[in-house]
Amino acid sequence: MSFSLKGKIALVTGAGRGIGAAIVRRFADAGASVALANRTNDYSEALAAELRQQGHRATTYPFIDLSRRGIAGLVADVARDHANRLDIVVHNAGGCPWSDLEMLEDGQLDDVLDLNLKACFWLAQAAIPTMRANGQGRILVTSSVSARVAFGGGAHYSAAKAGVNAFIRGAGFELARDNITVNGVEPGFIAKPGRGRMGSEHAIAALGRHIPMGRMGDADDIAHAMLFLASDEARYITGQTIVVDGGATLPETGYAVEDRWGRK
Repeated sequence: MSFSLKGKIALVTGAGRGIGAAIVRRFADAGASVALANRTNDYSEALAAELRQQGHRATTYPFIDLSRRGIAGLVADVARDHANRLDIVVHNAGGCPWSDLEMLEDGQLDDVLDLNLKACFWLAQAAIPTMRANGQGRILVTSSVSARVAFGGGAHYSAAKAGVNAFIRGAGFELARDNITVNGVEPGFIAKPGRGRMGSEHAIAALGRHIPMGRMGDADDIAHAMLFLASDEARYITGQTIVVDGGATLPETGYAVEDRWGRK
């Protein structure tokens, strides 16, 4: 089955690298015109240029101002540039400065909530009028398994992502009669080769041994789930998240994986 987005207009935040770039590529390959919003414009510009060379329609927008007004302006610009159309919004931008709870500062908490959680509200709020006028829409969010499991130094990130999942349920319920679906994907450990200490071959292999499927995921694993949720085939799904983690959240502890497959 091929999930087509032909004729759709899709806005993706955090679109320059990693999961965001993979989502943009899959959407473009499926026929969508893609709007790339990213803090680091160089990455999104390079990706957009690559896509245009392949015959796709791709435009870039800065994603720096996370205020309600700033995000409303971003959505208005995208809709204006695409003849008042906006079919799909993917809030993929996210991140976290890790910090032990007792050392967490006000600014760190505010930044994590602004980027991961509050931006969901402002993006949806800005996109709803255009989607409603067009009779349909897809609002998608990259959440995280951190919403359901704990990581040291990440209580603020887990709280933000748990809030994202609650937003997805609440917004999905509220917008269902407008034919606007709201869903998300919860990635587990996703390999980012060459990006920091966690991107080394050794780290990727070591973490993979603790995952039931025996490997870390890659960005396309998330992008394919997003493509399904953006497609017409997912038209009767709303208020849900798909966990894409190779089974990492299934065992009670990592020791269960080692006991089952003898991985030390």
